[in-house]
Order: sequence, then C-alpha cells, then structure tokens
Amino acid sequence: MVDRPLWQESACALADRIANRSVSATEAVTQTVERMRARNGAINAIVDDLGDEAIQQAAEHDRIQAASGPIGPLHGVPVTIKENIDQAGRATPNGVTAFQSIIAETDSPVVRNLKKAGAIVIGRTNTPEFSFRATTENELHGRTFNPWNDWASAGGSSGGASAAVMSGMGPLAHGNDIGGSLRFPSAATGATTVKPGLGRLPAYNASASVERGLLAQIMSVQGVIAREVRDVRRGMQALVAYDAHDPWMVPMPFEGPVPDGPLKVAFTKNTFEFDLHPSVEAALDSARDALADAGYRVEEVEPPLLREAAHEANRCLFGEVKALVADDIRKYGSATINRIFDDYFACFDPYEGDDLLRGFARRSHFVRQWTLFLEDYPLVLTPFLLGPIFTSDRDAEGREGVMEVLGASIYSSSMNFMGLPAGNIAAHFADDMPINVQIVGRRFREDLILNACEAIESRVGIMAERLFAAG
Repeated sequence: MVDRPLWQESACALADRIANRSVSATEAVTQTVERMRARNGAINAIVDDLGDEAIQQAAEHDRIQAASGPIGPLHGVPVTIKENIDQAGRATPNGVTAFQSIIAETDSPVVRNLKKAGAIVIGRTNTPEFSFRATTENELHGRTFNPWNDWASAGGSSGGASAAVMSGMGPLAHGNDIGGSLRFPSAATGATTVKPGLGRLPAYNASASVERGLLAQIMSVQGVIAREVRDVRRGMQALVAYDAHDPWMVPMPFEGPVPDGPLKVAFTKNTFEFDLHPSVEAALDSARDALADAGYRVEEVEPPLLREAAHEANRCLFGEVKALVADDIRKYGSATINRIFDDYFACFDPYEGDDLLRGFARRSHFVRQWTLFLEDYPLVLTPFLLGPIFTSDRDAEGREGVMEVLGASIYSSSMNFMGLPAGNIAAHFADDMPINVQIVGRRFREDLILNACEAIESRVGIMAERLFAAG
C-alpha cells in the first residue's frame, strides 16, 4: 500500500489507525491542520481556525487512549462544524455580519455527539447569509471556492463544509439541509452525503432568540458530508444519539432489518419542464448499471407527485419565511441577499394566511403517497441537479438565475418537504467536474441508501482521489 499523508485518509481509516496505535491523534490532527492552513487561503472554506486548540485536544486524546482506550468510534478524527450551529465559546453568525457577536454558551447536540464519539473540531465552515442560498458567499467572510474550478459554485448552504472535506481539511464535515444544503455542495464538489429524514438527528441552538417556524423545523435536518460513503455512515452512527432538546427526534437505531432478497429500486429521468443535461443522464445510467450489477432490481417507473410536492414545498417554505424571517432579512441582510429574496418571492409566489395553512395540510397527501410508493420500491434513483454545477453567483443574476438554481431543484426541496432521507453520490465525471445523483429511501433507512451509494462508489470511484492526484 502506498503511504500517503494522513490528511488524505478517510475518517474510518484514521480512526482505525489511531485505535491500533499505528498513528497518534496528535499526528493526524497536526497534519490536517497544516493542510488546512496551506490550502484554506485559496478556498476560504474554514472561517474560524481552531487548529491550535485542536492539536492540544489531540494530545489529551492520546493520553486518554494510553490510559483507557479510545473515547469512541471517531477518536482523534479531525472534523469541521458549520458556522450556523452552536459551539461553546464560538460565534454563531449564520453568515450575517450583524450576528457575529452571538457567542454560544453551550454545544449543540451535533457538536456534543461528535465530541462524545472522540472527534476533534479543527475549524468552523462558511455558510451564506441566513444559510439560505445554494452557493456560499457572504459579506462577513466572503466567497468559498469550489476546489475543482474557480468559476464554479461550491454549493450551499454547506459549501464551506464540502469544500473543506474535498480539499483535505478534515475527512468529515458537519452540515445541514432545509432545501438541499447538504446535497447542493456535495453535487458541486463530488463529495457524498445523506440528508437524514425527519426525526433522525437532534438539532438545537440555545443561542436562538426564538423558535423556528413549523415548516423550518420539519424540513431542516443535520448531517455530515464526506469524501467516502463509509465515513458518512460512521458519522451518522455517531450523531443519532438521542437528545431531548429536539422534540422531533425519534430514538431509533441506525441500522434497520436486513431486507429479504434483492431490493427494488425505482428509476426516473423525468426533469419535467427543465432540460436534462447529457452528463447528468450519463451519471444516472452509470448509477443504474452499478446498482443492477450489485444485485438491485432497478425498474424505470415514475414516482408520484414529485413536481407537485416541489411546487408546494417552495410556496409553503417561502410563505413561512416571508411571515417569520423577512423582517430580519430586510434589517440585517446585505443588499445582495435582499435582492435575491425579492426574486425568491417573485418566482415562488409564497402562500399567505389561510392558503399557507392549507399548504401545510396538503403536505400529508404527498407524504402518504410516497410512503405507499416506498412500500413497493424501498429506494428511488433520481437526478439531483439537472445539469453540471452552476456558476458561483448564478442565483444572484435575477429571476432566471434563481429558477436555474432553485426552481429546477425539484428532486431536492420535495424530499425536505416530505421528510424523506436522500443520499447524494458522484456517478460520473465530465468536463473536469463530478456529476452526482440522488437516492431516496424510506424514513429511518439511511442505512439502505448508503448501501446503494457504496455500490455506485465502488464502480465510479472516490472523486477526491482525482483532486489529490492533481495536487
């Protein structure tokens, strides 16, 4: 086996090597911090460098291991935290300059669970203002760059997380997702993730002055982004620890029953009123063939009510945002984010008053139809982006740009609206950029989604290896 720098190792490989004492936590964290400081100037993924503190913590982890063994399954693994959740003693600005003085007094459940698993936080990652763009840029910290090409968006809102992972700044990154914020960045960079379903992982920010709206509560989820599927699995296993601060969380084991016989996978290329790019079609075909060769029964069949669910998701979500968050956006947001929200509201015609309540009520119909469909097809292979990743500022280029970025995200927002888990994995490489696909599954069966993602990864390869080979 070719020896390579520790910062290139997967989270699983690092944790295993630290556990068997072939390397120390101090060595792993130090090398990763050095990589972070060498690379971050060009990428701007990490906006709060905690490297010095992390190296001190790694030394303490080594002392604990020598005395009593590893702390947990991520002992000594360097990780990053998105700057929109609480970490004790650090700012939670959510990409907004006016919020940079909000200092968390306690850790959020995600941070707490990662630490309990033995992970070591080396930095906090960038997010757009209010974490509400599909690209990552703000006046507080600036733009996060895509490690593949400077012209390309790094995705959003967890663009800092994905760019950090793919640049070697830690093998595992926290992110979150209300309408695609784990999956847009993964698709942009060729990383992998699974958006958990409703109630899967705990979320709570003690620093928040008010509770979020109902739809934000049930659409937004916490998760991880990684270079390899096995790291997403290990990160998820660490994060599912129950926390009573989150009233939506269901204390369920991560692994479900082993299915009898080959799993059926529904497969669709439907892009409705939008064009399907040839590279996305090639990725879908590649993923389909990989699953079929791995023993899945892949059938081309149309899932129910996708376009309708996405339409309702956008009108409901932006209706709630307009009612509950718009005043803060107008008061504290930049001119750019205010202009983008003007276009959001124009493009997606937010529900108001009784219409918003009726939209909330209709959600149950979509969930019911999909739950019944998933009884027959436990997994669904779909597009995610309908073309290669867009340019860095596309969503700020008027209504046409907003429609290309969010209007076409039918397979993204619909899954948040229904609370269904959805994985994202690279299945093709074209024009020097990775192309990802999506796999949707039953609630609380992220494990089955990750199994399918691993089948695709084993065929296509790990995209970060291409980046590392290029330097």
